[in-house]
Amino acid sequence: MTASGPATSAPTEKKPPYGRLAVLMIGAFISFLNNTLLNVALPSIMADLAVGPSVVQWLTTGFMLINGILIPATAFLIENYSVRRLFLVSMSLFAAGTVLAGNAPLFPQSAAFAVLLLGRMIQASGSAIMMPLLMNVMLVSFPVERRGAAMGVFGLVLMFAPAVGPTLSGWILQYHHWRMLFDMLVPWLL
Repeated sequence: MTASGPATSAPTEKKPPYGRLAVLMIGAFISFLNNTLLNVALPSIMADLAVGPSVVQWLTTGFMLINGILIPATAFLIENYSVRRLFLVSMSLFAAGTVLAGNAPLFPQSAAFAVLLLGRMIQASGSAIMMPLLMNVMLVSFPVERRGAAMGVFGLVLMFAPAVGPTLSGWILQYHHWRMLFDMLVPWLL
C-alpha cells in the first residue's frame, strides 16, 4: 500500500457496449426481415420475369442454402477478424446484394431473374455473417448473469422481424412494384 492508496485497485465492471449492440441489432433485424419479405412478392416476380414456381423458389431456397453454408464458416472469420470489420463486410455484402436485386427489373427479361438470384445470394452471404457475429458479441460483452436477458432481446429480434416481413411486404406491394422491397432497405444499410 502506498501513501495515496492501495497498490492494486479493485476491478471495475466493464459496461456492455450498448451502442455497438444497437447497431448490430438493427443490422440483424434487417437481415432477418429480409428472410420473409420476398415471399408475398413471389407471384408478382413470376409474372414480371416470366419464371415458374420451380424457378422462383430459388430466391428463398438459395438464400437459406447460402446461410446454411456460410454460418458455420463465420466461426473462422470471428477468430481472425475484428467485429467492426466483419460487421462492415456483412452489411456491405448485404447492401450490394440488395442494390443488385432491386435493379434486376432494369436488365433484359432473359437476364433479370439471374441478376435477382445473384443479388439474393450476395444478400445471404452478408446475412450469414451477421447472425453468429451478433451472438458472439453478446456472449463476450455481457457477464454470465446478464446473458439471458441479452439473448432474450436477440430472440425477440430473431422472431419479430421474420414475422412482420410478409405483412409489411403485402402492404408495400399494394402500392408499389416488388422492387420497392429491396429499395426500402438501402437507407437502413447506409
